[in-house]
Amino acid sequence: MRFISKLAATAAAITALTATAFAGDIYITADAMIDTVAGKRIEKPAIIVRDHRIVAVGKQGRLEAPQDAEVVNLKGMTIMPGFMDMHVHLTANAEGSYVDELSESIPRATVIGVRNAKRELMAGFTTVRDVGDTDYASVAIRDGINAGDVIGPRVFASGPAMGITGGHCDNNVYPPEMHYRGEGVADGPWAARRLVREHFKYGADLIKVCATGGVFSKGDAVGEQQYTLEEMKAIVDEAHRRGYTVAAHAHGADGIKAAIVAGIDSIEHASLADDEADALAKKYGAVFSMDIYNTDYTQATGKERGIPEENLAKDRSIAQDQRDNFRRAVKAGVTMVFGSDAGVYPHGMNAKQFKIMVEYGMTPMQALQAATVNSAKLLKHENELGAIREGYYADMVAVKGDPLKDITRTEHVAFIMKDGTIYKGPGKEVQE
Repeated sequence: MRFISKLAATAAAITALTATAFAGDIYITADAMIDTVAGKRIEKPAIIVRDHRIVAVGKQGRLEAPQDAEVVNLKGMTIMPGFMDMHVHLTANAEGSYVDELSESIPRATVIGVRNAKRELMAGFTTVRDVGDTDYASVAIRDGINAGDVIGPRVFASGPAMGITGGHCDNNVYPPEMHYRGEGVADGPWAARRLVREHFKYGADLIKVCATGGVFSKGDAVGEQQYTLEEMKAIVDEAHRRGYTVAAHAHGADGIKAAIVAGIDSIEHASLADDEADALAKKYGAVFSMDIYNTDYTQATGKERGIPEENLAKDRSIAQDQRDNFRRAVKAGVTMVFGSDAGVYPHGMNAKQFKIMVEYGMTPMQALQAATVNSAKLLKHENELGAIREGYYADMVAVKGDPLKDITRTEHVAFIMKDGTIYKGPGKEVQE
């Protein structure tokens, strides 16, 4: 007997948005499948999807198609779990000028975010984690996707990133007479606890904090620690008691180490992590989310887009160090998730980072695992996302050829299924 998941209404509504959904079973075959849990390539797989879930995984010739099932033959392709990006900013518009983005209204940014969400999905990223927005716009986008109003990936949203007065997650561009204060600013442990509670009041899925300075902020050193250990411990305690995770923007080594000791779950960027930081990450179970592609785009287009030289110089100062430290952390055995910082560069280009991850020390399988099983575990959904397994959500992508031999195949997905709905495949594609 067929079961119906709690998201059945979502799939039905999305059908009206020109995606292709089938009332019956879907029987999928391909030349090969990447088993991200076992770390193996499986030849001649067969998969049965019913409603939103995978109900059977086997081999062609042994697992037969159910009667009246829709048959999808991905000849010449390798099928994988849908990709997952743990660091995006849906409402950020990397294609406009720096000044234009500063002047965008929240409604306009939300519209841009809806466009970007669709681009993420159509690039094969079926799950993303939005780690910093304004006025909970990413929460609204998530809810619109879940309701079937718009098309996009599964979104886990942090809401506004938390930080100190005058820090990376404040805004230091405006003059003092404007008395501007970033909505994520909270100084001191009790103010930070209050703001964590406010985030969950308004629907956040996780908390994002700024532990150090950053590239795209004014007047702070990219590596300086900003939130104190005491403040971060208060944030972590408040979030973890509610069962939520915490992500920390952290470039500098001191801030990275303080965030790890405070119990923060994922270190974003981790640009200047050292041997001690790697050891602490392994000891405390923190994961690194290192965006080692986007500097290429920033340096190529930044001047033309009007990004201040202060910011471009900060990006240049850490770019190669971050890549070298990525290589060292991989060798040390630090758990990595896939985090691209899409929004700093155009959404939909996320998969370009796979190539850089492989160039700097990962095997293709490790890179794919970072974007699937490792990310699912960080989200605490490892029993239903990140793998092609019975009972898991039917989130899958396929590429022509073998991505284990050529990881750049991930940049050109030929088949996309999210939640049992086909968005791209042989003869089927959502209209752009």
